[in-house]
Order: sequence, then structure tokens, then C-alpha cells
Amino acid sequence: MADKPDVAEIKKCYKSKLKETERQEKSPLPSKETIEQEKQAGESQRNQPFQN
Repeated sequence: MADKPDVAEIKKCYKSKLKETERQEKSPLPSKETIEQEKQAGESQRNQPFQN
């Protein structure tokens, strides 16, 4: 069965040899407060007349 990966290499892996890393979220979602502030800022800009 050539379409299945060889799991023998995975079984050889020892977790104790792996280095621990610190995870960082690259693109965190905005908080509810941030979303509300942006909504309010967008609404206030829409209510102002366009000035050239």
C-alpha cells in the first residue's frame, strides 16, 4: 500500500529528545471592546459630511 505513509519513523521518535518551545499567536483576534470601538469610530465618520 504505497498511498499510506510509513509510520515506522514516527514510532522511533522520542518525546524526551524534543526541545520545548514557546508558542506565540501570530495574528490574535481583536477583543470585543476593540471591535466595539472600531464600530463606533466607523459610525462617527459616516455621520460627518465629506470635506475636501
